[in-house]
Amino acid sequence: MPHYRDDDRALAALVEPDQVHRDVYIDQEIFDLEMERLWARTWIYVGHTSQIPGAGDYLSADIARRPLLLVRQPDGGVRVLMNRCAHKGAKLVSNPSGNTGKFFRCPYHAWTYRTDGAPLAIPLKAGYEGTRLSACPSGKGLTAIEHVEVYRGFVFARLADEGPAFGEYFGESLSSIDNMADRSPEGELEIAGGCLRYLHNCNWKMFVENLNDTMHPMVAHESSAGTARQLWDGQPPDAPKPMAIEQFVPFVSDYQFFDGMGVRVFDNGHSYTGVNFSIHSNYAAVPGYEDQLTQAWGQAKARDVLGTARHNTVYYPSLTIKGAIQAIRVVRPLGPEQTLIESWTFRLKGAPEQLLQRTVNYSRLINSPMSVVGHDDLHAYRAIQEGLHADGNEWVSLHRDFRADEAAQTPCTANGTSEISMRNQFRAWARYMAPGPVSGEKSA
Repeated sequence: MPHYRDDDRALAALVEPDQVHRDVYIDQEIFDLEMERLWARTWIYVGHTSQIPGAGDYLSADIARRPLLLVRQPDGGVRVLMNRCAHKGAKLVSNPSGNTGKFFRCPYHAWTYRTDGAPLAIPLKAGYEGTRLSACPSGKGLTAIEHVEVYRGFVFARLADEGPAFGEYFGESLSSIDNMADRSPEGELEIAGGCLRYLHNCNWKMFVENLNDTMHPMVAHESSAGTARQLWDGQPPDAPKPMAIEQFVPFVSDYQFFDGMGVRVFDNGHSYTGVNFSIHSNYAAVPGYEDQLTQAWGQAKARDVLGTARHNTVYYPSLTIKGAIQAIRVVRPLGPEQTLIESWTFRLKGAPEQLLQRTVNYSRLINSPMSVVGHDDLHAYRAIQEGLHADGNEWVSLHRDFRADEAAQTPCTANGTSEISMRNQFRAWARYMAPGPVSGEKSA
């Protein structure tokens, strides 16, 4: 059995241009390397600034098995700190969010730190006089993540010093965040309500791949969305369409519909489906909303914003957004066969409340532990995870619409049912998993 940490060739051989070896989904050593390399050297979503509006507000998050704190500073800026006391290593806070006031206080020995991580006080500090504490990491306060970027309220961090600059890493793909934020007449988003968390018994990459997989909806969701369509088909033509039907039925559109949607891929594993249209394109208009956007942005931009209805945008590896309904899902890998997904809902500042109601309804029906459609995917993920342990074929096919020159053509657009987005993700995976400097990237 290969030991991938010590065998660069075996690691590289896991990814071929049109197929991947099953170990990328089931091997513990591969998962450990992902946390150390891929998740440390790429830009990972931490949280949104609207979750920490006031000085001393914090949000805790575990990223690549590192406990982190996103903290609002007195000057209005934000910092990302390790949630680890510099003394014995205890986590400073256990709550998912809160307000720490002007300092953090360790619950074990009461060492305290300013909200920027600088050391503030130590009980009986005289006991450290003449020691090496001040010259050691323990005497310098909380570890701050140096590479942090805020883009229209979305906070990203790169844990490692080595890696691509923020703009280089995301490039043109940031247009999906722009589109979602510009749907607000004020150009701003804010998190509304709490988080819907649900556990997936599968590798994190299965979930991320599935977001741009358009060959499964009409099959996997036949029993859920298909039933909704059958019930609706029996209604009179002039019957008012419930919001749930409007959101459910497109999931069982035919292959031609999803193929026509189109998919666009970018360097570093990012992509989105819905280049031309999506399952969100035909939602009922909200009275007065287009007029609000026209007044805020002008007619041309307002029409462009509303005319863009991307399905899922993947910000590889940690975030997916649905701009047309202002919702995101955050990927938290727990192990090679277990992943936590967080579903968050946004309010468009200054927009009609009906849009928030639509988003909440969608998140509850589709992206939550009580989802009707989502459980179809959960079952499929688990079936794949179990099936990959079977003897015989050790490879996973990514052959659909493969072109030998596609890597050189990125960014590019393809038909919606292509598996190009998955191949694109694994090209990025292979690059960031390789030891040493990341090939084809500039350090920042």
